[in-house]
Parts: sequence; structure tokens; C-alpha cells
Amino acid sequence: MSPYFGSGWVPGEEYLSVDVWTPAGRHADLPVMVFVHGGGFSAGSTRSPLYDGTAFARDGVVLVTVNYRLNVAGFLHLPDAPDNRGLLDVLAALRWVSRNITAFGGDPTNVTVFGQSAGATLIAALLADPRVDGLVRRAILQSGSGTGAFSRNQAKLVTRQLALRLGVPGTATALAAMSDADLVSACSALAGLDLTVDGTPDPLMGLSPFSVVADEQPAAALARGRAEGVDLLLGTNSDEGRLYVISGATTWKDVHDTAAMMSPEPAKTVAAHRQTRPDASAREIRAALLTEGLFGSGTRALARAHPPHNTYRYEFTWQSSELGAAHVMELPFVFDLPHLPTLSGHGKLFGTAVPPPDLARRMHGAWVRFAMTGAPGWPAYGEHGVGMRIGDTWQEATDSA
Repeated sequence: MSPYFGSGWVPGEEYLSVDVWTPAGRHADLPVMVFVHGGGFSAGSTRSPLYDGTAFARDGVVLVTVNYRLNVAGFLHLPDAPDNRGLLDVLAALRWVSRNITAFGGDPTNVTVFGQSAGATLIAALLADPRVDGLVRRAILQSGSGTGAFSRNQAKLVTRQLALRLGVPGTATALAAMSDADLVSACSALAGLDLTVDGTPDPLMGLSPFSVVADEQPAAALARGRAEGVDLLLGTNSDEGRLYVISGATTWKDVHDTAAMMSPEPAKTVAAHRQTRPDASAREIRAALLTEGLFGSGTRALARAHPPHNTYRYEFTWQSSELGAAHVMELPFVFDLPHLPTLSGHGKLFGTAVPPPDLARRMHGAWVRFAMTGAPGWPAYGEHGVGMRIGDTWQEATDSA
């Protein structure tokens, strides 16, 4: 996925940086958008061509993209270091924006933070954190989760397993003496680690050993009133899970094992999905389970925890030829970059499908409108769970249960 998320390997302290796009000429009080990239808390950087902010600057927005610490450096729980160091980097970037963005023509009182995948889950954690108060007016979460944080016991399990593989104590001091190659190799061996602890399931379903660490899920904090004054736009893609079942065969045992990560009654969960998709293959059912378990349920939980009058929902449904509306698929449209050469062709994100000519313009425009006004151009979530389906056509719909 490095052509889309960007390389996660950029050595040296200069990695902690921001990139800024601003409209040509002299401006003041323009809306500011701060983007937090995805990559499973383990990869990604602002170097991805998908994060080019030219279209935002063209349309009157000051865009800031943020690099943050990843993997062991950013998210491994360590007794002699603060938790969530990658989140602290994003918080530091937001403080930098508050102090300095006027020099680039931006309005520090009108900042929209937006992110995709791990970046969106990180933003959910930021909204639950009082330290973000006064730094953010609006937030957009693309394919994230309000229930994606690790408990402290889950985070400690990851640390123990990594330390065992390296043969050193699980401390920042000990790990600082390890080579980068040894750390990368040990982290790769953690793939698929079962993080079910004390009856609490793994919110990332084995796909990443790293996440934000919290005493409660962000959705629970928002349900208590956190960030109620922040305008919120959030959504998912209809086939998120298809990105994770590209390679290898999928058996019905794989489907059952995936369902067991989501539910104490996996057989019933699988049966319910098969009832709505009677002709679906094991791979298709597993993809649907991953879509729901990783993104769908956590996004709904966050939407329902936030005040309905300033919450907006979407579902991205445009179908590529090989992956459908998989994870990552909305990014080129948000950044108004559907013609990048890395996107189209066999084996690439879009495959041979050609998106509607106005899809990127409209979706990008909705994000800009939200940053400017607090509304993307369709009704708020409200009491009936209203949202917008974005694809070949745009259609209002109500949230699923």
C-alpha cells in the first residue's frame, strides 16, 4: 500500500514535520484543514502523492499534512515513556497551527482536523482528550473507529511479546539500543497476535499490533459530552474489508475465526451475513465481516455518541473493477486527484473502472464546504440517522442498525 499511504520509513528527527499548501497571493482568515494519514499506526507519511494539497489551496483552504511517530516509536506501551507518542505529535502539530497558521493566511479559530484509517481513529482519540480543546473546530473521520483503542492490558501484552522476541526488557531504554532492522523484524512477527484480554476483544481484529491506548473508548467519552461543540463528519466505504482479503484463499473456517473476533456467537453472526448474501463466497463474507468489525460498528458508535444536530454521515459506494469500494478508495476523490497514474490499470486501486467525471469534484467540494461552514451539503445525522451515499449517484439514506 506504500503507493497510497506513503513510505513509513523516513529515518532521522526531521521526520517530525508538516507540509503546508496555501492559496497564491496574500490572504487572511482562510479555513484550515489538517490531515492525519493512515497506515495501521505502523506505516505511512505525507510523501504519498495522494496527499497533495493543491486542490485544497486552489479552493481557498490552507492545508496542513502531518507526519507523526509510528510503530514502536509512536504507539508501543512503555513503562518509562509516555503512551500515545504519535498522538502527542499530532497534538503538537495542532498547537503549531494555532500559533503559526496566520503567517500562511489561515484562521487559527477555524481548524478542521481530518484523517483516514488509523489517522481517523487517532482523531477520535484526540476528540476524547481535553488537551485538544480550543485547537479544533471541526473533524472529519474517514474509515476510522470510535472503538479502536487498545486497553492498557492489551497494550502491555504487545510489549511483552515484542520484548520476548527481542530478548530484552520491554522498556524504552532497552529498545533504544536495538537496531532498526531487529525492531522491524520483531514487529513483523507480531502480525495476527491475539489481543483478546480479560474478555475484551481485539478492536483491530489482529490486523495491527499498534493503536492508541486509552482507559475508555473515544465513543464512550463523546457519549459523556466530550467534543460536543465540534462539528463532525464521518463515514466508511461500503466494501472496506475487501482490501484485506486480496491474497490467498479464504475458507469458511477463516470466516468463522473472523466472526469470533467480533461476537461471542460467531455462528449466528456468519449466518446473519449469509442470509443477506446467500450467493456470497467465503471471501466475500469475510470481507463483509471485516468491514463491519473494523469500521462500521465503531463509526456508528461515534456518530450516535455525538450530538445529532452537528453530526454528518456518509458512505462511499463507488465500485472499482477489482476491489469495489474498498478501504482507501475514497482518498483520491477527497483530494480531487482521480487522474493519478498510480490509480488506474490492472492490479491498481481503480482497476479498469472509470469513475464518474464529477465524483471527485463533488466529494472534494463537500469536504471544503464542511471546513468552511460546518455542513457538507446534506442534512445532519439527526434522530433518524440520515447520511449520504456517495458513488455513481448521490442519495440520502438512513443508517443501518
